[in-house]
Amino acid sequence: MHDTATADTIARRQMARKPRNYYYGSGCHRRIAMTVPLDPYILDTLMADLVGHDRQPSAYLVYLALTRRAVGAHRSQVTIALQDIAEATGLSKRTVQSALAHLVYRRCLTVERASLTAVPTYTVLRPWRRGS
Repeated sequence: MHDTATADTIARRQMARKPRNYYYGSGCHRRIAMTVPLDPYILDTLMADLVGHDRQPSAYLVYLALTRRAVGAHRSQVTIALQDIAEATGLSKRTVQSALAHLVYRRCLTVERASLTAVPTYTVLRPWRRGS
């Protein structure tokens, strides 16, 4: 009798748990995969510069996120809100602001706004290429 009660208790606990398909890594956060070609300079040199030398890994993540959106849309400009960049990278809005300022300083990005409160348009620059 004791074994039956224990088995029932275990079964109830398992049914009360969240189904496994809702946990990370099992597909609940899966998006449609898109291949984006990256310039080797971004992986070989820019990563070492921003992460190692400048100690700004957040700037590298923001640059990758903006590059992915720009290349995915087949253009060099991206209009995106700060909150959307923060969600795409997993960084806080303040960290994204600092990263954007660093990328502008490093001449990897330019920022244009129609007004002070408008959503900015970022131009992803590639200063290592001629004419970019």
